[in-house]
Amino acid sequence: MGIFRSLQKLWVVILVSSVSLTGAVQASTHGELVALFKEWRQLETPTLLNGAPDYTAAVMTQRHQKVMALRDKLMAMDIESWPVADQADWHVVRAEMNGFDFNHRVLKPWVRDPAFYNSIWTYKSDVPAHEGPTHHAVVELWTYEFPLSADEQARLTKELAVIPPLNDQAKVNLTGNARELWIAGIRDIREQYDILKGLQEDVRDYGNDALNVAITAAMTSTENLISWLEVEGQKKTGPSGIGKENYTWYQQNVHLVPMTWDQEVTLLKRELDRAWSSLKLEEHRNRDLPPLQSADTPEDFEKLTDAAVDKLLTFLDVKEVVTVPDYFRPALEAKKGSFVPKDKRNFFYIGMHYDPLPLYSHFYHWFELARMEYEPHERDIRRGSVLYNIFDSRNEGTATGVEEIFMHAGLYDDNPRGREIVYIMLAQRAARGLGSLYAHANMMTMEEAGEIHMNYTPRGWMKTEKDLLIFEQHLYLRQPGYGTSYITGKYLLERAMADYARIKEENNEVFRLKDFFDELNSIGGIPVSLGRWQMTGVKDDINSIFP
Repeated sequence: MGIFRSLQKLWVVILVSSVSLTGAVQASTHGELVALFKEWRQLETPTLLNGAPDYTAAVMTQRHQKVMALRDKLMAMDIESWPVADQADWHVVRAEMNGFDFNHRVLKPWVRDPAFYNSIWTYKSDVPAHEGPTHHAVVELWTYEFPLSADEQARLTKELAVIPPLNDQAKVNLTGNARELWIAGIRDIREQYDILKGLQEDVRDYGNDALNVAITAAMTSTENLISWLEVEGQKKTGPSGIGKENYTWYQQNVHLVPMTWDQEVTLLKRELDRAWSSLKLEEHRNRDLPPLQSADTPEDFEKLTDAAVDKLLTFLDVKEVVTVPDYFRPALEAKKGSFVPKDKRNFFYIGMHYDPLPLYSHFYHWFELARMEYEPHERDIRRGSVLYNIFDSRNEGTATGVEEIFMHAGLYDDNPRGREIVYIMLAQRAARGLGSLYAHANMMTMEEAGEIHMNYTPRGWMKTEKDLLIFEQHLYLRQPGYGTSYITGKYLLERAMADYARIKEENNEVFRLKDFFDELNSIGGIPVSLGRWQMTGVKDDINSIFP
């Protein structure tokens, strides 16, 4: 396979690269890569059809041909002499183009996945872009401040106008036979109708005529789409998973995770076993301590969360875990949550009402998003979000990894019971990811995958809220690799730390946790396999993917 790929690359070089008068291939530059990246991103944005992004079959085929021609130019670049950071940028661009290719050939969300046409988002994602395949003209309702000003009414009117033509297009494009994706996707479109109905009530007393007309048109169109989906859904009989071979190709060539489907199963089983056994050891060690008490009033919850914010930020700073800029505190305080009655708490709220620190550690996400806003990366290719959820191993893996890293660094030294929640959360993430692997291999239905997710989460905490269970397993079936990225990314992060520490020791230098995280943060939101290479010079992950 490596020989074939080398010959293929050589052929592309001969066909595409510039040639000097002597016949030698001219060296490529990073500046040329940036220019190609900008051309690629423009091409990745679809043209419009009746005011909505155009995902019709003929247009998508034309776009795919253009992207593949551009990828040939990318593959023709001679990058071997570039600095590692520049080479890493090249791999990011290649991964994105591979993502477009895979979506066109295999995943086809505009053909197989009704949830792709969900247009309204009421919340900001905790990662650099929305989780899962999303069309190019979504309405970010969370960016609006209500009551709406005249300018904001005009902006919302314009954005809502995309929904009717896009819904009409969905009825043409959605020809796939993925039954579970289809049935679960109807739920997302129903939620869109409910949001629009609530929006109509919110602006009824002050909204201008144009806005009210736009909302009504979007509601009518969405209602018609739901009816169409329900009728067509009765005809769907096919599998929704992409299969082991496609899953492995996607992970390695798009998300740059150097693992196969089988290796991920082994890793997630190991982490699930380790989380359960570690939890039981913690419970044994803490057997003479009083159990954690949940916050059962709004006042108790506010005291608990305020104290947790202070404790985490102080710990990160004083214990020299990571540099703590001024924007960390407001980023965390904005997401500290609110009181939820005991009978309405889902998995994450249960843990948060006992001890918010494990979840707040995972909220490292919000520190990273704030960094993108206040300290945007100097490199064009890393400044915004990478496409196709390629960020998952880096962002979800780091957020999951630091839960345990902070614990081992001493975050719970004065509250050992909090360590138990860390392992409960780890077990939940391993269980749900394991279920998603079997679903993508078409060895289990989404419901059966959810049974693993639910039954292998300790203390029955996933049995309290079925909406969360459906949301997560549906997302992971829509977006291959996302369900496992929390564990695979954590594993890759720990490998990066191990190599970083080993090299420090070999050079008679002191390993400092703060140096590690500061350097990781400075690299930006690229896959961990690339970050490890840039931080340590160890390239085996990339070589295994792209020999």
